[in-house]
Parts: sequence; structure tokens; C-alpha cells
Amino acid sequence: MSYLSLDEIKKVFHETYLTENHDFLEEDLETLANAFIMAAMPAIVRTERAMCIDFVRSLNAPVAQALEEKRGAL
Repeated sequence: MSYLSLDEIKKVFHETYLTENHDFLEEDLETLANAFIMAAMPAIVRTERAMCIDFVRSLNAPVAQALEEKRGAL
């Protein structure tokens, strides 16, 4: 499962400030990792919400429907 498309990955990479020489030191890797996580966060949240509602639906469909209505559409 991929939360970011190849184009989104390229965009994040190009927009993330790295050290002058781009030698991918630990700081650069941490910066990139954080940038990728933040870019993927909306998709992760949507997936988690859908999985939660599916799980609740497997136990109690009316409760899942109410949860979905309360939380809003994905």
C-alpha cells in the first residue's frame, strides 16, 4: 500500500530543504522522513478511519452508520 504517488514523493523531495551539499547526513534523512510522513498523513488518517468504520460495521452496522455520519464522509 502506498500513501503517496510517485509524483507526490518527487514533489516532497524537491521541496524539502537539505544541507548545502546534499550528502544525506542523519539530519537530511530525518528531515526527509518527517516531510514524507507529513505529506502522507491525510491518506493515513483516511485509511485508519475507513478501517475503524469497517471493523465497527462487522460488529454492529447501525453503530458504524452513526459513526460514519458523526465523523463525516471520507
